[in-house]
Amino acid sequence: DDGHALLKELGESSVSTVAAVNAIAYGGGCELSMACDFRVAAESAVFGQPEINLGIIPGFGGTQRLPRLVGQSKALEMNLTGDAVLAPEAREYGLADDLVPDEQLFDVAISWAKKLGAQAPLAVEEIKRRSNKGDLDDGIAAEKEGFAKVFQSEDGKEGISAFLQKRAPEWKGK
Repeated sequence: DDGHALLKELGESSVSTVAAVNAIAYGGGCELSMACDFRVAAESAVFGQPEINLGIIPGFGGTQRLPRLVGQSKALEMNLTGDAVLAPEAREYGLADDLVPDEQLFDVAISWAKKLGAQAPLAVEEIKRRSNKGDLDDGIAAEKEGFAKVFQSEDGKEGISAFLQKRAPEWKGK
């Protein structure tokens, strides 16, 4: 239960999360990376859900997060065969958001984190909260509610003012 709670907390964090995948991400390692908002993979990285080969199933989100990232068919293939997926293929299917030379992995992942960390905190939280909520109609309704909340916030007003004044915004998280 602690592992599930940790990955749930990671996935529902109000801040953006970036996984830097630099080697073998099998089973729980792959599921940990999928709980993050973004995955930056080194060219030598390998992803996989090999649990089927042990007669078990992914236990930390592999049956739920994987289809949302790569589609139902590819997720079933990965979960039912246990075959490894090399980083270029992971990028092609949406399991990795960026593919970089091994020696650049951490610099690129830090760059992603800095860029994401500079965004308006309230807007980030609302986008994350609304993005994976229910079916499309429920999701659109939730998105409208979140938009209204953020648009009327101090950060929403600051962002628009800063844009119009051609200056960097000063976020307050309110």
